[in-house]
Amino acid sequence: MMPGPPPRRSVEGEKPAIDFPHMALVFVCPNRDLSPWRRALQALAPDIDMRVWPDDAPADDVALAVAWKQPAGALHRYPKLKTVLSLGAGVDHFIGDPDLPRGPVYGRIVDPQLVAGMSVYVAGAVVSVHRGFDGYARRQAARYWDPEPAPPAGDWTVGILGLGAMGMDAARVLRSLGYTVLGWSTTPRVDAGFETFAGDAALDAMLPRCQVLVCLLPLTSRTRGILDRQLFNLLPRGACLVNAARGGHLVDADLLDALAEGRLGSAWLDVFTHEPLPADHPFWKHPHIRVTPHIASITNPATAAHQVVEDYRRAVAGQPPTFPVDLGREY
Repeated sequence: MMPGPPPRRSVEGEKPAIDFPHMALVFVCPNRDLSPWRRALQALAPDIDMRVWPDDAPADDVALAVAWKQPAGALHRYPKLKTVLSLGAGVDHFIGDPDLPRGPVYGRIVDPQLVAGMSVYVAGAVVSVHRGFDGYARRQAARYWDPEPAPPAGDWTVGILGLGAMGMDAARVLRSLGYTVLGWSTTPRVDAGFETFAGDAALDAMLPRCQVLVCLLPLTSRTRGILDRQLFNLLPRGACLVNAARGGHLVDADLLDALAEGRLGSAWLDVFTHEPLPADHPFWKHPHIRVTPHIASITNPATAAHQVVEDYRRAVAGQPPTFPVDLGREY
């Protein structure tokens, strides 16, 4: 193994260079362009040896892996792996890997720009539904002038499923726009600053109050299929569903039935059980479903690379990642 480059000398007024031991990090992210990550890491810490699976470089000096939808067993190639980070906020691709190594510590990247982008998407969906913008688009196509006053934002209640970093920030943005916000999580959330609920019985109590329901839950065995007929029947008639979490949360047939029956008025969907969404899927042409191609928010290498460098340093030092994942709890 070739020795690593010598530490770069710092000059007066410059932050000292980080003296990394010669341990590598690897990205295990099939079918992704990783050149932006290479540029971002090179700018922050040029001494880091970044590799991309499945290259032929030595595998026994890799301390950190950044993974996204990794092939089953791919992480076993790195015997000295200390930490594995999910490239995005979700970790269901870890849970779904039957051959996941149990030695490393697992974590997620929490990119501030990813969180902000999700809040913008959610706010855009809520405002569009509240102000009836889809209806105005149809009227524009018919050249029909028909102004319709919208109720005050405070008269609309938005329920958020999932009160992690994304759910809490989305709640903050929606409240700043005047909406009433309710939040639900599987375990209690204290000091949220707005009304929250936890547990199955509490969810049943929250749903009838929500004109819009936003799903930002992690996908776990407990939350898979949570957006189903039983849940839709508890929402006010004509409510809107926004799913920007995972396709596995939604029972597609139940949503189509709820829309056909008028139980739901509309849906905004950014995630799907099968992606890309198959061309013959009924969601594409449904007049009351807005489809976006998993673009609600995307991890930005320029901002997220700071955490990768920090978690690389932690891995080399034998410390846990910044945002650890509990595989037992599935998030």
